[in-house]
Amino acid sequence: MDNESANRPLLSSLPNHPQQRKRRFRRCKTAPSTDIFSNLDKKNTSCQDSTSFFKGLHPNFRLVALFLALYLVIGSTCFYLVRNQIAGKKTNGILDSLYFCVVTMTTVGYGDLVPDSVASKLLACMFVFSGMAIVSLFLSNAADYLVEKQEVLLIKALCQRNNSGEHQMGKEIEANRVKYKFLVATGALVMLIIVGTLILSMVEKLSIVDAFYCVCATITTLGYGDKSFSTTGGRVFAIFWILISTICVAQFFLYLAEMHAEHRQRVLVNWVLTRKLTFVDLEAADLDDDDVVSSAEFVIYKLKEMGKINQEDVALVMDEFENLDFDQSGAISKSDLILAQSSQE
Repeated sequence: MDNESANRPLLSSLPNHPQQRKRRFRRCKTAPSTDIFSNLDKKNTSCQDSTSFFKGLHPNFRLVALFLALYLVIGSTCFYLVRNQIAGKKTNGILDSLYFCVVTMTTVGYGDLVPDSVASKLLACMFVFSGMAIVSLFLSNAADYLVEKQEVLLIKALCQRNNSGEHQMGKEIEANRVKYKFLVATGALVMLIIVGTLILSMVEKLSIVDAFYCVCATITTLGYGDKSFSTTGGRVFAIFWILISTICVAQFFLYLAEMHAEHRQRVLVNWVLTRKLTFVDLEAADLDDDDVVSSAEFVIYKLKEMGKINQEDVALVMDEFENLDFDQSGAISKSDLILAQSSQE
């Protein structure tokens, strides 16, 4: 397709008869439901935008760090004040309070430390909900940003190895964004599992199998409690490792689901573009009932089949078009825009 046709307005080939416009866009009979195939939303950023976006510290990190610090300080203080009302294996009051706060926040819940009074139980109920909110709303977004940053670094290295330019790198990011996110998350998860297994075996003196078993029970927030961090050194490590690893495994499964949805979307697009067109398709694609399917009508019909848009999307856009088309000519002119702006004042 040449540049002239690519820049042509999508609806330029539709007729401009006002009497036909109300019934121009009707539901395509053969377009599959978007409920069947998941549609993956992608960010439309160029290579230049991607590289400039990752320069410096993300402004939301300050907010994330603030909320996390406040949660840990307030939670640890509260649990320290009721430390005598918490039963289980204890090492140091402050360390145990911080460890218990992290275990509660990530919903691991080993059971090595448990609330043993009304006050401590109510505190645990309050902090588990607030902790889950912080993890889902703030820490997951921060983790997603870090994964995106590592994704760009990975693609840069691949492009430099293949002597590709910035334009090629931008295309690579757009085409395989979810795939590279999944690879980065997988690598990080494997590294965290290895580190956790080694620390548990060396510090907590567990066998390799028991250490790996404890790691899996922790990162999946299963937390049986038969194996856990019971030493001072182990709990210092656990405070950081549990928080990072549980978020990492959540991101891993998120990207896995996104990759599956993207694959199904690509399969659907390929089916739509390769299947033979029938007379029923022509009838459904003929939006203005003139027995001819224009390029704009064909594009809209195919986008509906792909699940990119639906009838409600088209109807909303057409309502906006009709609101701006003051003279009912079937086209928006400068005078229409002036009238539209004046009517809103």
